[in-house]
Amino acid sequence: MNAEVHDETLKTLRDRFAKNMRRHTGIDWNPVQAKLEASPEKVQALYEMERTGGEPDVVGYDEKTSEFIFCDCSPESPIGRRSICYDRKALDSRKKTNPAEMP
Repeated sequence: MNAEVHDETLKTLRDRFAKNMRRHTGIDWNPVQAKLEASPEKVQALYEMERTGGEPDVVGYDEKTSEFIFCDCSPESPIGRRSICYDRKALDSRKKTNPAEMP
């Protein structure tokens, strides 16, 4: 992930965080951002959620692991993640309307 995409992803997450404070009452953005900046692979995963039409947002904090919990808060299943089969056996058993295979 290049720096521009990384920064844009963090900006999108920050804006959504500020817009939906009811989802994460008592959580401040600065510690969330610090954790994300220390874990580029997590920013990449959240970017992929965004890229496929999702709306990831913070929904909690796990005291035991000291990690923030993200969830896709989109109002419906994103188009980029519909009709996908993650299970080879299930895909092979479908007779009609086969979903797309995951790459």
